[in-house]
Amino acid sequence: MKKTLTALCALLITASVAQAATPWQTIPQPIAGTPQSIGEFANGCIIGARPLPLDASGYQVMRTDQRRFFGHPDLIAFIQRLSGHTRQQGLGEVLVGDMGMAAGGRFSSGHASHQSGLDVDIWLQLPKQRWSQQMLLKPQPLDLVAADGKKVVARHWQPEIGSLIKLAAQDNDVTRIFVNPAIKQQLCTDAGSDRAWLRKVRPWFQHRAHMHVRLRCPAGSLQCADQPAPPPGDGCGAELQSWFAPPAPGSTPPVKREPPPLPSACQALLDNHQL
Repeated sequence: MKKTLTALCALLITASVAQAATPWQTIPQPIAGTPQSIGEFANGCIIGARPLPLDASGYQVMRTDQRRFFGHPDLIAFIQRLSGHTRQQGLGEVLVGDMGMAAGGRFSSGHASHQSGLDVDIWLQLPKQRWSQQMLLKPQPLDLVAADGKKVVARHWQPEIGSLIKLAAQDNDVTRIFVNPAIKQQLCTDAGSDRAWLRKVRPWFQHRAHMHVRLRCPAGSLQCADQPAPPPGDGCGAELQSWFAPPAPGSTPPVKREPPPLPSACQALLDNHQL
């Protein structure tokens, strides 16, 4: 009886996970065609995505079993550039987290963006030795932010982390890098007189163990929607400090809204795949 109940529970869990999956997660391979990022970062898709090569020097890809290692060729090239610069400076191995799915699109959980093949999570760890396959499949994030959310954990913060973020921000294709406000504050403290790159580094919720890097819309992706440029300045003043202020009286958490309609090109792509 116990074995029967266990098997039934496992079946129900499997069915629940399958039901929760979005249609985009059922597309196993990229859509053939000239690479095009379509729509917005949080409401889009991609034609002609490429897989990030999994066997390469300078970086390693985590959780490959989830198949979130696809992106626009510009994103592939950025990761290769970043890992090349990191290797030249002797900083360590770049750990690549989620990129996007084979055709982009919405995830069932974990990300609101990463939909148009132009986003990647880079972990803020730089191991000197390459990780084993077991470590890559079940990676353990290193929380860099103190429990009060106001500063980084001194014993975890290394200058190499700031160098990695700066290298990414100085790349011409990068428009934004999201990190926890405490990490942004540490970068502001350490930056010295070279501060122009800090403009791209934006404080955001969570992001305590990784940076979320976003690229500009590629040339030729005419249906891709870029975000407005970040505000002028290094973002280290009142804007950053507002993240550490207590919530205003009467304020409420944002309400989760229904996702907007897909861009017509993405809906057509999805319809054709489901035929």
